[in-house]
Amino acid sequence: MSIGIAVVGLLCFFFGYQFYSKFIAEKIYRLDPTFVTPAHRYKDGVDFVPTKKEILWGHHFTSIAGAAPILGPAIAVYWGWLPAFLWVVLGTIFAAGVHDFGTLVISARHKGQSMGTLANRIIGQRAKMLFLFIILILVLMVNAVFAWVIANLFISFPASVLPIFIEIPLAIWIGYRVYRSGGSLLLPSVIALVVMWGTAVVASYVPALQINFVDYLGGAEAANVFMGLNATETTFLIWIVVLFVYCFFASSLPVWTLLQPRDYINSHQLIIGLIVLYLGLLFLAPEVTAPVVNSSANDVSWWPLLFITIACGAISGFHGLVSSGTTSKQLDKETDARYVGYLGSVGEGILALISVIAVATAFSVVDFSSKYASFADASKNGLSSFVNGAANLASGLAIDPTLGKTIVAVVVVSFAATTLDSSVRLMRYIIAEIGSEYKIKVITGNRTATAIAVLASAALALTPGGANGFGSGGYHLWPLFGTSNQLLAGISLLIVTIWLKRLGRNYLPTLLPMLFILFVTIWAMAQQVFTQWMGQEGKMLLFFLGAVILVFAAWIVLEAVRVFATGKDYSKDIPG
Repeated sequence: MSIGIAVVGLLCFFFGYQFYSKFIAEKIYRLDPTFVTPAHRYKDGVDFVPTKKEILWGHHFTSIAGAAPILGPAIAVYWGWLPAFLWVVLGTIFAAGVHDFGTLVISARHKGQSMGTLANRIIGQRAKMLFLFIILILVLMVNAVFAWVIANLFISFPASVLPIFIEIPLAIWIGYRVYRSGGSLLLPSVIALVVMWGTAVVASYVPALQINFVDYLGGAEAANVFMGLNATETTFLIWIVVLFVYCFFASSLPVWTLLQPRDYINSHQLIIGLIVLYLGLLFLAPEVTAPVVNSSANDVSWWPLLFITIACGAISGFHGLVSSGTTSKQLDKETDARYVGYLGSVGEGILALISVIAVATAFSVVDFSSKYASFADASKNGLSSFVNGAANLASGLAIDPTLGKTIVAVVVVSFAATTLDSSVRLMRYIIAEIGSEYKIKVITGNRTATAIAVLASAALALTPGGANGFGSGGYHLWPLFGTSNQLLAGISLLIVTIWLKRLGRNYLPTLLPMLFILFVTIWAMAQQVFTQWMGQEGKMLLFFLGAVILVFAAWIVLEAVRVFATGKDYSKDIPG
């Protein structure tokens, strides 16, 4: 059964890329190989850098493939593996691929501008500012959530710390070697990966190489280590500080010094990791123990929450921010957009698919009903269930489970860290753009905007999450992250749809997924804001941010509907 699920999903992805994306590229977006992309027109060696499509795919893929395409599907198995499987496959082919591809193309056609700026040009000035504020809140939550994920993985799997930090100087060395002296990225990145995983092997069995501050501070039960915090909370604080200090520098450096080479290393990690997991699945052929549809999932209905729980891995508004924020500025040829954008989303769908399978087969020993007794339990246990399930699949290739857990943790942290500093970079762009719009010059500078992004994100990550205590802000924000992320995807598709309509092209491939995403997401967000968060103790932050995003999103949709109905000829204003 598990092998059959994988084969059906992979075949669907193959045919989706081979045929549907080709139709979208040729008939809808009409890619032009002679079009001069922003990477060439505004080449500056910092953000605008023409990049080979294979390298750019690695950057784009690893920027969007953080912990979310693992965590979301792992949680959604709560409703059974079939609903999660269907949304991952169909959502990737007909929604995510079109969205990621479309936001990359429309940004490249508009000087590499962000979706917020494009909202201004296509919908209007009010829409731009509303959209920018929605994006700002979203990337702020992305930063808090992913920092929370990384810090907790470091605490749970201390053998993963050293390989992750070794990757940083290796990536910088590769960046300088390739972009200053020339040469290929392939061999150096493979060497870097061998060094990383070799370190992971050694660290898995040598406790002295496992960086575990909890033990250094006297163990998990040690209390009042720092300002009344226990050892685990103090360790979490240390990692949050370390992560955001790193982000301050990483998000300010030119993309070729760290971002691109590290992402290329990570793309190899993901490809090898996926091969290992799928081969392990083939040889192990584990039994699917999760229910097809979980009839016991009575506390939270799958409709409409399934479609916001699985965001990345089906469709995600954050992908549009990456496409228009960094990827479009590195696109060498417009025809590369299909490979980078659509195939990037397919890669994430493949990752989400193995997450579903890993969790669905992880409970041969651990009872599914105990780990997934409620939606809250599924949310708390989702990531650890994936790590354990993936290690179980890797054992099909005779990989020791202890080493398997370390390698899986290294891969997940690598992707989450890539998303984290890409998101901080995007937040810096947005803060500077808002400062420029409102003539606040003090926040338009690179370092100032980055400092604001880092400090605000760290503060949110450390915010107590209701009854969950110190340092649970990231976990506490996960429901709002999902809804705001999907709203952003729907609005981005709305912008692409208006653009296509004004160019006189067939806009149904973007209109239909846009209508579906906006419908289920607004329904889910309204349900959460007014029935789950309003007036509830410990939920005021969620209620306030959720209500603001919901009002802003509804406002943008109304503005867009008005503009959509005007039928203004756009063909002379924007290159088609």
